Amino acid sequence: MPPHVVGLIGFVTVLVLILARVPIAIAMGAVGIAGLAVLQPWSSVGFLLGTVPFEAVYPYGLSVVPLFIVMGVFAAHAGLSRQLYHLVYAFIGHWRGGLAHATIGACALFGAICGSSIATAATMCRVALPEMRRRGYDDRLAAATIAAGGTLGIMIPPSIIFAIYGLLTETSIGRLFVSGILPGILGAALYMGAVRLAASRNPAIAPPGERMPWFQRRRALREVWGVVLLFSTVIGGIYFGLFSPTEGAAVGAIGAVVFAVLRREINKARLDEAIRETAGTVGMIFLILIGAALFNAFIEMSKLPAFIAREIGAAGLSPLAVVLGLMALYVVLGCVMDSLSMILLTVPAIFPATRALGIDPIWLGVLIVTVVEIGMITPPVGMNLFVIQGAGRVPLRTIIAGIWPFVGADLCRLALLIAFPAISTWLPALID
Repeated sequence: MPPHVVGLIGFVTVLVLILARVPIAIAMGAVGIAGLAVLQPWSSVGFLLGTVPFEAVYPYGLSVVPLFIVMGVFAAHAGLSRQLYHLVYAFIGHWRGGLAHATIGACALFGAICGSSIATAATMCRVALPEMRRRGYDDRLAAATIAAGGTLGIMIPPSIIFAIYGLLTETSIGRLFVSGILPGILGAALYMGAVRLAASRNPAIAPPGERMPWFQRRRALREVWGVVLLFSTVIGGIYFGLFSPTEGAAVGAIGAVVFAVLRREINKARLDEAIRETAGTVGMIFLILIGAALFNAFIEMSKLPAFIAREIGAAGLSPLAVVLGLMALYVVLGCVMDSLSMILLTVPAIFPATRALGIDPIWLGVLIVTVVEIGMITPPVGMNLFVIQGAGRVPLRTIIAGIWPFVGADLCRLALLIAFPAISTWLPALID
């Protein structure tokens, strides 16, 4: 049997195991080890088992992951999400659907100090859902708004998914972070458009709030100075070359901890909770990275990426046709896989082919993160849907009933990003 066929069988087997609810780290690791055993003698497999897991987690660049997680966890415990929500609501809460608009804006701002979609959705659910219910918002719109707004956490920098994509493809993480700013703003604007459309079709689902006086707006602005300082220091420092993404992550982590302490939001119980949350999240991600490394070693040994690159070249497909095909594949995969699993499973296999066609890795990264966002809010395995179901105690069918305008908004954004690559590449080009 040709090695690339063994690789393809392994790829399909991982997908089947994921559909069977086997944890992604175990599925990728087990298939990787089995595949290596098929292609190599056991002595070589034993050597790889002793080296690949270590090499998967030791790179210095990976330190951005736990550092940004620390930044997001302590920012959430410091109450920054509440302040961001009140700030946006103070200015636009009087619009029809204003609370939903405020939720999307707060999700975008909180994503700028969090880097995680799931964490953004879970945090904003605790802040925004009770308020929207109190103001008479329909649960379908309220829950779907938070689920969709939460996805902005992996597009607006700093983004853990962008960091991992950069490490997998050897693309500048700093440039990837900057590339997500305009697409993230575009996504927030299109989500607000979806809220506006839903509210105009049925005004009863999103009643307007009261207009805030200017003194309350100014007070809300003063209260978020910490968020502005934290974001501008981390992203501004990376953008202007003052420090690397890893150094920026360290600055952000320390800043979030100091800010939480100064606000007296951290006691021993909350500190223990924050440490456990950070350790659990980091452990989960690194375990997945080890499983992915074993699987990717098998895929590389099977020569499947080279086979894919040759077949695409022989087919004579244009770069645009390849990109469109990949986006369709990712939309389908997003229905059955979480974001990190999609990136780790597919990028090592498809990136060599895209690089051979001259496709900009920055542009491709933004497109992949965009379709990953779509996957996070599409059934049956949209992770943000389950987060809102658990955190807000909203029936899953209710969330799904309200999510489709936001899926449409994401598809519009994807089409714009494909048609106008400069939305993704203009800001990164200014760094050079």
